[in-house]
Amino acid sequence: MTEVLPNDARLTLRAQFDGLPPDQHGQRWNDLWSQNITPWDRETPSPALIDTLKDKSHILGSPFRQDLAKPNDPHPPPRKRVLVPGCGKGYDVLLFSSHGYDAFGLDISPLAIERANVVLKDPSLASAYPSSLNGRGEIKFLVADFFADDFLAEIGGGDFDVIYDYTFLCALPPSIRPAWAKRMSQLLSPTGHLICLEFPLGKEPKMGGPAYGLTAELFEQLLDHPGREVKYNNGGYVCEDRSLEKSEDALEKIDRWKAERTHEAGMGQDHVSIWRHLRR
Repeated sequence: MTEVLPNDARLTLRAQFDGLPPDQHGQRWNDLWSQNITPWDRETPSPALIDTLKDKSHILGSPFRQDLAKPNDPHPPPRKRVLVPGCGKGYDVLLFSSHGYDAFGLDISPLAIERANVVLKDPSLASAYPSSLNGRGEIKFLVADFFADDFLAEIGGGDFDVIYDYTFLCALPPSIRPAWAKRMSQLLSPTGHLICLEFPLGKEPKMGGPAYGLTAELFEQLLDHPGREVKYNNGGYVCEDRSLEKSEDALEKIDRWKAERTHEAGMGQDHVSIWRHLRR
């Protein structure tokens, strides 16, 4: 199997969280930032996301809310809103903004958000993330718990037009995964899209984490029935259950492909999937 992180970094991460209750994980992530143990930080957006925003505009549409456009109004309609949970230093947030979206990055680590705001003030930002013809959207970073509602009041509520997950689900212990799916369904607007850069797919689940090994089947089982517990076999792989119809709040997969470009850790393995609310 492909090593998704250097062996010493993988062992360090696993040791930090081994046996630690999930409600204490936030402080541990902040500790890692304070110690500069951040092997997940690539200093740039994922090439897979860059390609997705360029190649999948026929799915994602305009970064503007065209449904709110007013006839004969010279001003553009409101921009679509993007949420990036577990944003770290915010490279993906900056990329979405450069494509014209209002982009909001969350992280439970205050140090991560502090460093994201340093990146935001970098004079080279305009050249590193050149804006599209749609102009540059708003950028805001928040120290927040993705699973709590507190942060929503600061950014105009939920109903996000795009939510992007990369190295977020894989950082959560398996017991939290159903809550992840439920929250994605709750926060995604009725016409919105969830983009998942599926990583790590080349790691056996029994190896533990973070980063915890994921599979395409796991995403389907979680998002078919958001909030419902899933079962795993002895190897840690999800047991597929097709006996029930998808839930009313399910997210359905509308596209999935192997990433031609991605960070080295996921090369040859990473896939991107796009999901929307179920349409019956």
